[in-house]
Amino acid sequence: MKRATLATMSLPQEPRISDAPASAPNPPSTLNRFFGGRPLVVLFRLALLSVLVGFILRVLGLDPFDIIRSIRELFQAIWDMGYEAFERLWRYFVLGAVLVVPIWLIVRLVRAPRGR
Repeated sequence: MKRATLATMSLPQEPRISDAPASAPNPPSTLNRFFGGRPLVVLFRLALLSVLVGFILRVLGLDPFDIIRSIRELFQAIWDMGYEAFERLWRYFVLGAVLVVPIWLIVRLVRAPRGR
Protein backbone atom coordinates (compact mmCIF):
# COMPACT_ATOMS: atom_id res chain seq x y z
CA MET A 1 0.00 0.00 0.00
CA LYS A 2 2.78 2.32 0.73
CA ARG A 3 4.09 1.83 -2.75
CA ALA A 4 0.77 2.83 -4.25
CA THR A 5 0.53 5.98 -2.18
CA LEU A 6 4.10 6.96 -3.03
CA ALA A 7 3.44 6.45 -6.72
CA THR A 8 0.32 8.58 -6.68
CA MET A 9 2.00 11.39 -4.78
CA SER A 10 3.75 13.89 -6.98
CA LEU A 11 6.50 16.32 -6.30
CA PRO A 12 5.57 20.00 -6.08
CA GLN A 13 5.80 21.63 -9.45
CA GLU A 14 7.63 24.87 -10.14
CA PRO A 15 5.42 27.81 -11.03
CA ARG A 16 5.11 28.23 -14.76
CA ILE A 17 6.23 31.36 -16.47
CA SER A 18 3.80 32.33 -19.19
CA ASP A 19 5.07 32.21 -22.71
CA ALA A 20 3.50 35.60 -23.45
CA PRO A 21 6.03 38.42 -23.58
CA ALA A 22 5.98 40.84 -20.69
CA SER A 23 4.47 44.16 -21.55
CA ALA A 24 7.33 46.56 -22.10
CA PRO A 25 6.87 50.18 -21.06
CA ASN A 26 6.01 52.52 -23.90
CA PRO A 27 9.08 54.24 -25.32
CA PRO A 28 9.15 57.99 -24.69
CA SER A 29 7.65 60.14 -27.40
CA THR A 30 9.79 62.26 -29.67
CA LEU A 31 8.76 65.38 -27.79
CA ASN A 32 9.73 63.82 -24.44
CA ARG A 33 13.09 62.74 -25.85
CA PHE A 34 13.72 66.19 -27.30
CA PHE A 35 12.97 67.94 -24.02
CA GLY A 36 14.61 65.26 -21.86
CA GLY A 37 11.41 64.68 -19.90
CA ARG A 38 7.81 65.84 -19.82
CA PRO A 39 7.69 69.15 -21.73
CA LEU A 40 5.71 71.12 -19.13
CA VAL A 41 8.02 70.04 -16.33
CA VAL A 42 11.11 70.92 -18.37
CA LEU A 43 9.67 74.31 -19.35
CA PHE A 44 8.81 75.03 -15.71
CA ARG A 45 12.36 74.14 -14.63
CA LEU A 46 13.83 76.31 -17.38
CA ALA A 47 11.61 79.22 -16.34
CA LEU A 48 12.62 78.81 -12.70
CA LEU A 49 16.30 78.58 -13.61
CA SER A 50 15.98 81.64 -15.85
CA VAL A 51 14.49 83.68 -13.01
CA LEU A 52 17.27 82.54 -10.67
CA VAL A 53 20.06 83.33 -13.15
CA GLY A 54 18.38 86.64 -14.01
CA PHE A 55 18.28 87.57 -10.32
CA ILE A 56 21.96 86.70 -9.88
CA LEU A 57 22.95 88.68 -12.98
CA ARG A 58 20.90 91.66 -11.79
CA VAL A 59 22.60 91.53 -8.38
CA LEU A 60 25.92 91.55 -10.20
CA GLY A 61 24.77 94.64 -12.08
CA LEU A 62 24.44 93.00 -15.48
CA ASP A 63 21.64 93.77 -17.90
CA PRO A 64 20.68 91.69 -20.96
CA PHE A 65 21.13 94.76 -23.14
CA ASP A 66 24.63 95.22 -21.71
CA ILE A 67 25.46 91.67 -22.76
CA ILE A 68 24.06 92.21 -26.27
CA ARG A 69 25.88 95.53 -26.58
CA SER A 70 29.08 93.88 -25.39
CA ILE A 71 28.77 91.13 -28.01
CA ARG A 72 28.13 93.72 -30.71
CA GLU A 73 31.16 95.70 -29.55
CA LEU A 74 33.23 92.52 -29.63
CA PHE A 75 32.39 91.90 -33.28
CA GLN A 76 33.02 95.55 -34.07
CA ALA A 77 36.38 95.32 -32.31
CA ILE A 78 37.26 92.18 -34.29
CA TRP A 79 36.46 94.05 -37.48
CA ASP A 80 38.28 97.24 -36.48
CA MET A 81 41.34 95.97 -34.64
CA GLY A 82 42.03 92.69 -36.30
CA TYR A 83 43.75 89.98 -34.26
CA GLU A 84 43.90 91.93 -30.98
CA ALA A 85 40.22 91.24 -30.55
CA PHE A 86 40.85 87.49 -30.49
CA GLU A 87 42.45 87.99 -27.08
CA ARG A 88 39.18 89.56 -25.97
CA LEU A 89 37.26 86.66 -27.46
CA TRP A 90 39.52 84.24 -25.57
CA ARG A 91 38.78 86.06 -22.30
CA TYR A 92 35.04 85.77 -22.94
CA PHE A 93 35.47 82.09 -23.73
CA VAL A 94 37.38 81.42 -20.51
CA LEU A 95 34.92 83.46 -18.46
CA GLY A 96 31.99 81.50 -19.85
CA ALA A 97 33.76 78.15 -19.59
CA VAL A 98 34.37 78.72 -15.88
CA LEU A 99 30.60 78.46 -15.41
CA VAL A 100 29.48 76.25 -18.27
CA VAL A 101 31.94 73.35 -17.95
CA PRO A 102 31.37 72.65 -14.22
CA ILE A 103 27.59 72.87 -14.69
CA TRP A 104 27.79 70.50 -17.64
CA LEU A 105 29.96 68.09 -15.65
CA ILE A 106 27.58 68.13 -12.69
CA VAL A 107 24.58 67.48 -14.96
CA ARG A 108 26.39 64.57 -16.63
CA LEU A 109 27.33 63.06 -13.27
CA VAL A 110 23.81 63.41 -11.89
CA ARG A 111 22.30 61.79 -14.98
CA ALA A 112 24.89 58.99 -15.13
CA PRO A 113 23.41 55.47 -15.07
CA ARG A 114 23.61 53.89 -11.66
CA GLY A 115 24.45 50.32 -10.79
CA ARG A 116 26.54 49.45 -13.84
